[in-house]
Order: sequence, then C-alpha cells, then structure tokens
Amino acid sequence: MRSIKHIHGEKESHWVGDGFFVKTLISHLDDNPDLNYSHTDPFLLLDYAKPTTFSPNPSYKMQPHGVGQHPHKGFETVTIAYAGEISHVDSTGGRGDILEGDVQWMTAGRGILHEEFHSEAFGQRGGIFSMVQLWVNLPSTHKLTDPKYQSIKRADMPIVDLIDNGDEQTVIGQAAIIAGDWHGIAGAATTFTPVNMWDIELHTAGTTSLQVPKTHNTLLLVQEGQILVNGTAVSAGSLIEFSAPIRNHVGTQSEHSSLPATDTIELTYPATTDEDTPIKLLLLSGEPIGEPIAGHGPFVMNTQDELRQTFRDYQTGNFGK
Repeated sequence: MRSIKHIHGEKESHWVGDGFFVKTLISHLDDNPDLNYSHTDPFLLLDYAKPTTFSPNPSYKMQPHGVGQHPHKGFETVTIAYAGEISHVDSTGGRGDILEGDVQWMTAGRGILHEEFHSEAFGQRGGIFSMVQLWVNLPSTHKLTDPKYQSIKRADMPIVDLIDNGDEQTVIGQAAIIAGDWHGIAGAATTFTPVNMWDIELHTAGTTSLQVPKTHNTLLLVQEGQILVNGTAVSAGSLIEFSAPIRNHVGTQSEHSSLPATDTIELTYPATTDEDTPIKLLLLSGEPIGEPIAGHGPFVMNTQDELRQTFRDYQTGNFGK
C-alpha cells in the first residue's frame, strides 16, 4: 500500500482574473520543504476552483469573466470543467468551449498566447462554476515542440467501474480515464511522459482499491465529500501527497524490476455518508522527469539562460517562433 506522507489544504483561495476563484494546492515556485516540485514532478501547478455560484453577467458579451491574453511556454496546461463552461481563444487561431465534464489539454511547447473566459452561454445564465487547471512539465527534448490542443469530450473518455473490495457484484463508483493506463485501458489524452489522470466519483458506501505505478509521484485531490483514504479521514479541498516513489526517472530503467509494478491506494466511502452526495476525487500520478527547472510566471524552462531568452523573445516579438 502506498502510504500517505502529508495532507495539504491550508492555503487560502484567491482570484485569477475575475472568473476563477482558486486554491493553488501545488506550485513549482514554492520552496516549501514539505511540498515542492521534487515531490510533484512532472506536475508543476494545481489550481482548484471549488464550486462557486456566479450571478448572470449582464455584460457577458463585451466583458466576460475570466483572464485576458497571456503567454505560456515550456509545459502543458490541462483544464477540467466540472461545472460551468470555459471559452478559449489562442494565437494560433484556435478557439472553442470547454463544456461541463470536458477536458482541454493544451501543449504550450515553444510558446503560445491564449485567453480564458466564462463562455457566453454560462455568462448569460450564471450558475455553479468549478474547475481544475494543471500545469504538466515537458522534458527538455520536447520543450520547444509545436503548440497543439487535445479537446477531450466526456464521451471520449473510457469510464471504468469501481468495484467494492468485499462484494464483486457491487459497483460503488466510476473513474473517467483522462490520461494514462487503467489495467490496460488507455486514457483519452496522449502525453509526452507517463502520466495518470483519473476523474473519480464514488456514490455508494464501500471500499475500492486503485493501483498506481511504484515509480510515480502520486497525488489525490479530494474535491467534494469526506472519504477514508488508506483508513485516514480526508475532507473536501485537501490534497493528499503519498510517499516518495521508487526512483526511476523518465528514460531510465528501473533498478527494482523484481518488485511488483504497482502500489495500492484504498478508498472508502463511509456508510455514515449521505449517499445522495457523491464523493469526487482527482488522482494524479506521473513518472518524474528528473530535470532541473527554471520558472517565472507563465514560463518554465530548464536553465536561467533559457528563461532570460524567453523573456527577451516575448518582449521583442519573437515569442513562439
């Protein structure tokens, strides 16, 4: 069983623009000895916007809520819409809406400019808004890859049943496999390094088990509800950091090939919980890239020289070229 190292969640929420009220649960810029990039590699940042009610916006066409044009370089952004809708426009000419349940996987690569706002439809009607945005690092060999998008509809994600450990006939929830591998079932997204991203919902009392690679850094976001994870009670808004993996950086061979390939994480939906209220979780695991990073604002490179050149390019009109 992969043991819990620490449960994080003490950070306050803050506004990103005027459309996203988020709690930054991980950041590659933090020097917190208990949680920094060495513990989360390849995940650079995790912003969680808990369910928040927005009133209808009378200026939804001319002044939508969100964030105006801004750059990214050297990594990927993954946006998961749990409630509400997000419109996206970028410097390559791409545009589209991320609808409830959908995922947008954007590879910034050598550089892109984009903006993110509440969709016109959501701005007009208002309602509950909730999302996650992740930044996933790119290895040095792919830092300058061409920008691209993967628009992943909920219907395109494999959905697997989560079976009660004590009764093989009882399904206590489902997991949508956004990326990675679930017992041979491939996720919807393609990735540059091994990453698992599973959107989990439990709706019935019971206990089920997840299998995660021993070589992956592993995190679990509890979005809604209260759950027992490996027997420990965890409440909504918490991020669980599991114990360090066996070290096997991307591109290297494991020194522990004789050991089982996976660890178990046990999830229990308590019988005392109101079963009308599902428990929502996001499982993240990734094989560490194991390279140095140099980051500032929306840019993440490998060296300070590369970072300075990125800023020069941005200031002189050569960004993304």
